[in-house]
Amino acid sequence: MSGDSAAHSVPGASLAASLDSDGIGGAIYALAAELYPICRSITGGGVRETLRILSQHAPIVQHEVPTGTPVLDWTVPKEWVIRDAWIKNAAGERVVDFQKHNLHVLNYSTPIRATLPLAELKKNIFTLPEQPDLIPYRTSYYNERWGFCMAQRSLDALPDGEYEVCVDSDLKDGSLTYGEFVHRGASEEEVLLSVHTCHPSLANDNCSGMALLALLAGRMAGLKTRYTYRFLFAPGTIGAITWLALSGDAAKRIKHGLVMSCVGDRGGFTYKRTKRGNARIDRVMSRVLRGRDANVIDFFPYGYDERQYNSPGFDLDVGLFQRTQFATFPEYHTSGDNLDFIDAASLAESYRVVVAVIEALETERRYLNTSPHGEPQLGRRGLYAAIGGDKDSYAKSMAMLWVLNLSDGDHSLQDIADRAGAELAVIEETALLLERAGLLKAL
Repeated sequence: MSGDSAAHSVPGASLAASLDSDGIGGAIYALAAELYPICRSITGGGVRETLRILSQHAPIVQHEVPTGTPVLDWTVPKEWVIRDAWIKNAAGERVVDFQKHNLHVLNYSTPIRATLPLAELKKNIFTLPEQPDLIPYRTSYYNERWGFCMAQRSLDALPDGEYEVCVDSDLKDGSLTYGEFVHRGASEEEVLLSVHTCHPSLANDNCSGMALLALLAGRMAGLKTRYTYRFLFAPGTIGAITWLALSGDAAKRIKHGLVMSCVGDRGGFTYKRTKRGNARIDRVMSRVLRGRDANVIDFFPYGYDERQYNSPGFDLDVGLFQRTQFATFPEYHTSGDNLDFIDAASLAESYRVVVAVIEALETERRYLNTSPHGEPQLGRRGLYAAIGGDKDSYAKSMAMLWVLNLSDGDHSLQDIADRAGAELAVIEETALLLERAGLLKAL
């Protein structure tokens, strides 16, 4: 159910060097700008057009799941088709125009064609009184109704009278569309990188994430990796649920993952941990963000699709990576989240954080304790004698015990050094000593 890539090595280059380029921020911004005007939703032509554009940058395979398909506790909804929407005054002038900004229509609005007095019309208009110059983003996916969104200041300027309203849309049997690219690595163990594709003209949330992930996927397509990487471009909530329902054994192979959104603004970084809280992706992400303007927060079951992947029946170790945390910046889910709100420098920095995480997952050395049931007898192997008399013998003994205790195949040597409060070089030297004694197996 997915597109695969064949990989080749890049002689003399690290994975990070192979993935990076000086112009990456500008390239991500340009792609985000191309996606920005498209009216997307959880279904429909906007998602397909978005995936078509993204597929010019990475070998993304498009999947269609028919309306009515049961997916876990949900059902794939009817497909929304939107052609036009407007409100006209008595002079026939469009005072609200979907063609000028697609946030002006309630996303998933049912069709209507009527003439209404302003007082009646206001019952179906959404505004932000506290942000009177911004258009809100509102949806009605699972509750059929019609509606418009507009700036409060523009609504206040409308005189009483009759207004002609039109939402030229359909809700029909169709399908839900998602895109997927699988980059095959040496191992069947997978890293999931997921973005939502359902938001319309919101630059940070999530044109930024889609553009970053597509360009990363395109650059990874030709590289040799240890892990298999699954890039998923799906509508929020229902898209992730649909993929989980139909993924078969693929979900069981996911060992680490990131959901990405809001990666283009100028704020600091935010990382939301997995439900487990100390998964390898949590440790790696905390380490990569160390020394940066960053906020690492605990998991909570609200937000983006990390909550689907971390649900009890799947329990996948997938965290959420953003710059400014969702719902905490004034532009969130409004027309203020435009192309001026993101920039190339911020996108490049976000891209390099993700690349650093991939580099760490790929290269950090891990071992498996070959005698894990109780503490092995180190004395008869001459391991205590190997460090006896050394002025640092206590620290080296503790390093040995830490390495043995945490060499579970999940913790890297860097993880162990962090936990033990030891220098990485000491932990590496200790691991080599234990490996030679047959107590560790390199992974």
